[in-house]
Amino acid sequence: MSILQGLWFFVIGLLFAGFLLLEGFDFGVGMATRFVARDGDERATFMRAIGPHWDGNEVWLITAGGAMFAAFPLWYASLFSGYYILLFLVLVSLILRGVSFEFASHALTVRERGFWQWANFIGSLFAPFFLGMMLTSMIQGIPLDINGDARPGFFGVVNWLSVVGGVAVVFFSFVHGLHFLSLKLGPVASRRMLNISEKLYWIAYPALVVFVLLAFFRTDFYRVRPISTWLITVIILAATICAHVAVTKKRGGFAFASSGITLMAIIAFIFNGLFPRVMIGTDPASSIMIEDAAASPYTMKIMTVVLCIFLPIMLAYFIWSYFIQRKRLVADDSDLAAVSRSTATAAVSK
Repeated sequence: MSILQGLWFFVIGLLFAGFLLLEGFDFGVGMATRFVARDGDERATFMRAIGPHWDGNEVWLITAGGAMFAAFPLWYASLFSGYYILLFLVLVSLILRGVSFEFASHALTVRERGFWQWANFIGSLFAPFFLGMMLTSMIQGIPLDINGDARPGFFGVVNWLSVVGGVAVVFFSFVHGLHFLSLKLGPVASRRMLNISEKLYWIAYPALVVFVLLAFFRTDFYRVRPISTWLITVIILAATICAHVAVTKKRGGFAFASSGITLMAIIAFIFNGLFPRVMIGTDPASSIMIEDAAASPYTMKIMTVVLCIFLPIMLAYFIWSYFIQRKRLVADDSDLAAVSRSTATAAVSK
């Protein structure tokens, strides 16, 4: 395996991690429109909070797929053919969610706006679930033939670890979204987001134990790469505890950073266990290695030059876009109503 092959394996993992870090809170906010929002106006406010960001955040997934296609065409072909249905469902969910922003903002009736708000919720719920299922299915080992064609079968895709993995991505995206909302909404709504998140974190600990146990018995990660795998497991747990402590102390920024680390560490867990493979076969001899899936050295060199030119530009754009949108949203009606109710309650008690 060459240095450039290892570099591009790392870059693709980094792109997936960046996608979950940024698009994860978009998914979480979309889920919050039904799980947390009290009415249609508050749902519209939640959608407005991620309006300037969601489409740019999806670029990370598109770039990851493009980089995989160019750098590791055999990996791309095997993954996309074996998990065609799951990836199709991810795409449908992303399309449904994407169009919902535009149609909801131009809805002429309350019923029409409610329909597209439901579409946003459904897309935000199922896109991370199906993506999490795919990632945690492929690490268990699937049937691969001599040409690298993947045929995982129904129970290769739908099993305990893949379902738990999908739910884990949904859960951490949801709390990540609540932390983002705590940074974008008024003081009353912000505190409510953190209070809800604080209660949810008690679910995370037993769920993490279940995930680790399933990964221990259904993958070879803890046997093949024990030190790094256990280290990343500890990082996931530590980041979860830090986020829980942060929401308890009502420190939304620290909670947002910690939940983001958790989502990125999940991707690190998967890519660390895959290395130096890109697809794991049920028969170890059929596994696809990085050097076997890689494109030509010349292609790798061209891609590296392009990466060095455009990556700083892309990062500068994202930093700039988040900087100019850093202010909180103007307090919505539900926030003002909550303030009025609390003021009235205090007056009556006196």
